[in-house]
Amino acid sequence: MSSALRFEVISKAFEKKPLVIPNREDRPSEFFAKYVFNRQKMFKYLPAKVYKKMCDVIDNGTTLDLATADAVAEGMKRWAMELGATHCTHWFQPLTEGTAEKHDGFVEHDWKGGMVEEFSGKQLVQQEPDASSFPSGGIRSTFEARGYSAWDPASPVFVIGDTLHIPTVFISYTGEALDYKAPLKKALKAVDKAATAVTQYFYPEVTKVISNLGWEQEYFLVDEGLYAARPDLLMTGRTLMGHDSAKNQQMEDHYFGSIPARVAAFMKDLEIQALELGIPCKTRHNEVAPNQFELAPIFEETNLAVDHNMLIMGVMQEVARKHGFRCLLHEKPFAGVNGSGKHNNWSLSTNTGVLLHGPGKTATDNLRFVTFIVETLMGVYRHNGLLKASIISATNAHRLGANEAPPAIISSFLGKQLSDLLDELEKSSDDEVKLDGKRAMSLDIPQIPELMLDNTDRNRTSPFAFTGNRFEFRAVGSQANCAAAMIVLNTAVAEALADFKVRVDALIAKGVEKNAAILKVVREDIKTCKSIHFDGNGYSDEWKKEAAARGLDVESSAPLMLDNYVKPESIEMFKKMNVLSEAELRARLEIKQETYTKKIQIEARIFGDLCLNHIVPVAKRYQKQLIDNIKVVQGVFSDKEAAELTADDMDIVRQINSHCTFIIKNVEALVDARRVANKIEDERSKAIAYHDTVAPLLETIRYHVDKLELIVDDELWPLPKYRELLFIR
Repeated sequence: MSSALRFEVISKAFEKKPLVIPNREDRPSEFFAKYVFNRQKMFKYLPAKVYKKMCDVIDNGTTLDLATADAVAEGMKRWAMELGATHCTHWFQPLTEGTAEKHDGFVEHDWKGGMVEEFSGKQLVQQEPDASSFPSGGIRSTFEARGYSAWDPASPVFVIGDTLHIPTVFISYTGEALDYKAPLKKALKAVDKAATAVTQYFYPEVTKVISNLGWEQEYFLVDEGLYAARPDLLMTGRTLMGHDSAKNQQMEDHYFGSIPARVAAFMKDLEIQALELGIPCKTRHNEVAPNQFELAPIFEETNLAVDHNMLIMGVMQEVARKHGFRCLLHEKPFAGVNGSGKHNNWSLSTNTGVLLHGPGKTATDNLRFVTFIVETLMGVYRHNGLLKASIISATNAHRLGANEAPPAIISSFLGKQLSDLLDELEKSSDDEVKLDGKRAMSLDIPQIPELMLDNTDRNRTSPFAFTGNRFEFRAVGSQANCAAAMIVLNTAVAEALADFKVRVDALIAKGVEKNAAILKVVREDIKTCKSIHFDGNGYSDEWKKEAAARGLDVESSAPLMLDNYVKPESIEMFKKMNVLSEAELRARLEIKQETYTKKIQIEARIFGDLCLNHIVPVAKRYQKQLIDNIKVVQGVFSDKEAAELTADDMDIVRQINSHCTFIIKNVEALVDARRVANKIEDERSKAIAYHDTVAPLLETIRYHVDKLELIVDDELWPLPKYRELLFIR
C-alpha cells in the first residue's frame, strides 16, 4: 500500500459516519425466536399427536420414526415458507472450528412439466454431504467421500435469509464422529446418567441431570477500511507486526466505559438478530482493551448453548460489516493489549434445582453441594492436562499465560469459605456438613442498600474458578468451538461421579450408613484432588514451580499439550464413558496438530511477504532520503558543521541498515526453517518443529520491524498503526 492510499484509508476510517440504528417498537419478548421452530411453533404447525411425540423425542431421547418425521417436515416446511424460505440445509460443525452447510431447494419434479415444493421426513432427518474434503485425521481417505449428517431434534431448526437451517451431527460412513456435536451429545448423556445416579442419593425423585453452559464472547471491532489495509489481519485474523500505541489500555478507562455510538448501534442490531434466532442475549459491555467488547447470553442447556455460540459468531461477522466494521475473534489480534477469551460458565441442574448451588437449608442439601463440588474437582484433577489440550491452539497459545488470561496450568479457585469447609471436612469426623449461606455487608453509604455477598470472591488468574453456583472455565479461546472443552469437562465429571457411586455403593453393601459412606468417599477425594485446588496468584512464577511439584501438567508447548488426547487415562475415560473411541481420539489429535502447523505456516508466509515487499523497501526509501539530505548538507557546510548537522541522520541511517539487514537475513532463515519442517511427514513432529523453529523467528523478526515503525517517516509507513486501529471514532 502506498503512503497516500494509507492516509486516504485512515481519513475515511476517522470520518464521522451515519449511524445505522435498527428501529423496533415491539419488545424483545414479542420477537424472540421469531425465526426458530420451537415448541410454540410446533404446537401451531404440527398435529397434536405429532407434537406430543416430538416433545417425547426432545425430552426423553426416544426414537423418531419416519412417519412422524414426515409430519414434522410438512409442518416445518409450511412455517419456513411463510417466512420466505426456499431452501434447506443440514447445518453441522466439522472439525474445522467453523460450521458447514449445503443448500437444497424445496423443489422436485411434479412429472407434469412443472415443479412442486417438497420437503420429506427423510430430507429432514438425514443428508449425505461429501465427507472427503473435511478434516478426518485419517478416518476417511480422499476417495472415500460418503458421510452422513443426521438431525439433532434437541436443537431447534431456524431460518436465516431464504434457508431453513437444521442442526445435525456429522459422521463417517463407518460411524466415526467427524464433528463436535456427536461426541458432545454423548458426553452430555454420560454426565446425565452418572450425575442422576448420584443425585438420587439425596433426592430420589430426580430423573434427569442437565449440563448448562453460559458463554461470554469477547471480540474486537476495527474499521473495515483499516482492516482491508492490513494483509496480516485479512489473512490471519491478527496483526503480525505493529508497535504499541502510546495510549492503549494503561488508563483502564475502556473497561465498562461508555459504549461508542457506532458500536452501540452494531450491538443493538446484533442483539435483535440474535434474539430473533432464539439466542437469549443478556449482557453487553466494553472490555479491557480498546475496541474490545463482550456479549453474553442467559444460561442454556449445553448442546443448545454451543449451537447458539457457533451461530452468533457468524451473525457477528455479518452485522459488523453492515456497520462498517470487521469483527475480530482471534484470541490475540493485537500485541500489548488484552486478548479475547470465551469464558465457559458450566453448571449442572435437575428438575428440582442446581446441583452446584449452595449452601442449602438442610444437611442433605449441603452434603449434595459438597459432593458435586468435590467430584467436579476430581474430574478436573485427573484430566487437567486433557482439559488444557481441549482449549489449546496456535491462536489461543498467544493469550494463555499472559497477564490478562489464565495461566497454561489448570487449577481451581474455590474461595476462602469453601476452601475452609473442605479443609475442615478432610480433618473432621462429623457426620454432618455445615455451611453458611450468603452473608450481608453494610456499606454505610447513604441511599445504598445492604449487599448480599456470595460465598466466594473472584480470582481472575484461575482458569477454573467456582463462582457461587457454577464453575467458570476461563481458558477457552474466543474463536474456539465451546464443544471441545465441554466434551472433556462433562466426560471427566461423568467419570468421577460414576467412580464415586461405585465406591459409595460398595461401602453401603458392607453395612455403612448412606450419608456416612458418602462423607467417607468425599473425604478421600478431597485429599486426592487437593493438588488442583489453588486460591493464589496463578500468574506468579512461584505457582509454576509449585504446580510442577504437585504433579499438575505444566507443559507450555502447544503441540506437546495436545499429546494428552491419547494418553492411556484419556483413552480409557472416553471409552468407558462411551464418548469417543481410540481411533476417533487419534484422528482428532492429528487434525489439531495439522491445524496448528498450518496456522503458523500461513502466518510465516504472510509475515515474510510483508517484511520483504512492504517494510524493508519503505525503510530503504526513507534511508535514501536521509542519505540524500546528508549529501546536500555536506555540499553546503564545512566538514565540521556538516558532521554536527548530520550526526542524528547518520545514526538513523545506521539503525535502519542494521534492522533491515537483520530482517532480510532472518526472513531467509524463516523460509529455510519452514522448508525443513515441511519435509517432516509425521504431524506431531512437524507441529513441534513449527513451534520450536518457525514461531520463535516471527517474534524475533517482529521486534526489528516494530523498531523500524518508530524510525521511518510516518507518511511513508505502509500499514495502519495501532494508534489508528485501536480507537473507534
